[in-house]
Amino acid sequence: MNCEVTLPASKSISNRALMINALAGNSNHPANLSKCDDTDVMVKALGEMSYEIDIKAAGTAMRFTTALLSVTEGEHVITGTDRMKHRPISVLVDALRRLGADIEYVEKEGFPPLRIKGKKLEGGKLQIPGNVSSQYISALLMIGPAMANGLRLQLTGNVISRPYIDLTVCTMREFGADADWIDASTIDVKPQPYRETAFYIENDWSAASYWYEIVALLSKKHGVDAEHQVVMPGLMDSSRQGDSAVRYIFSMLGVKTQFDKKEPMQPTDVTLTAHHRGLPRFDFDLIGQPDLAQTVVVTTALMGIPFRFEGLQTLRIKETDRIAALKNEMKKLGYVLDDSVEGVLSWDGTMCEPDENPVIDTYEDHRMAMAFAPAAIMFPGLKINNPEVVTKSYPRFWDDLKTAGFEITPEL
Repeated sequence: MNCEVTLPASKSISNRALMINALAGNSNHPANLSKCDDTDVMVKALGEMSYEIDIKAAGTAMRFTTALLSVTEGEHVITGTDRMKHRPISVLVDALRRLGADIEYVEKEGFPPLRIKGKKLEGGKLQIPGNVSSQYISALLMIGPAMANGLRLQLTGNVISRPYIDLTVCTMREFGADADWIDASTIDVKPQPYRETAFYIENDWSAASYWYEIVALLSKKHGVDAEHQVVMPGLMDSSRQGDSAVRYIFSMLGVKTQFDKKEPMQPTDVTLTAHHRGLPRFDFDLIGQPDLAQTVVVTTALMGIPFRFEGLQTLRIKETDRIAALKNEMKKLGYVLDDSVEGVLSWDGTMCEPDENPVIDTYEDHRMAMAFAPAAIMFPGLKINNPEVVTKSYPRFWDDLKTAGFEITPEL
């Protein structure tokens, strides 16, 4: 397989840039904005600012927009899909209330929908646990410059997903914010307003992970001497995206990453090829890259490598319970995973009888569909239910697989 794939723009950066851009009062969107569902709902929400804002299934948009509405004059109700109404948001709401926000639960306590009466907040010092979703932390940080006294946010205990917090702080600074870590657990944001800025969004390292998986599984099936090469333009070597760590993770799984050029913060072509790598076991802490978990779990198991991946605490509250979903779907392929330790998913080589004609359920989760699609290399004819979920982050995923030579037949 030899192909070139243009990945979608980073959803993580797009949603951060959109929110900060709105707080800067800029009506022009950043360049190379993601065209996925999660970003589309934010574009619509920020463009219309209607009384009722339906964020659908976009968790990032729900959390970011909740914070934005808290510091924006006016009254709004923010809601979403049935699944969204079962995703907890009390950590963020409680924190915003301590800063003076006027938020009430419309239906069930602790969950969307929310009624928000926006106003100027005083800000100041705030303390929250560091082991909550980084999206809560990012949402609070991004409204810091809009508060009268700024924000000094102290994260208690273990700080998870630190790369996503760093990405937020760096994006804020691109728009003129005075924000930085002042020690290992505290971030200080001065009450210095954002400025309008021309901003370019790089392509998505998370989306790249599925192509790393494809190269790894092709080399497992056909050997590293077979020529398999994927070229992906628009990625940055010095990216602040936490999932750019995929290149280091997959180097241990036999995939080599080559950058066409290494100019700081400039997009370039990335070429993936297979190389010899014998790994008897793979133990890794994914606390900084939880969104790579499904891709890495499926790849490592299908390569026959026992593993123990920790740092997965937040996977229980994603689009679905991703740990339970991985256990269920991997069992259909004959792999028995263990989640007996909270935040850890492991496989010791235990197998079971696979389904005769496995059908993978996606649980309304885009990453389940995309992480399991490459498994068709090892399980020809593999079926994926509800494949349309990929529009959440990578709308052209199936078209790109076809371009690469995969045969995809829609079920009528």
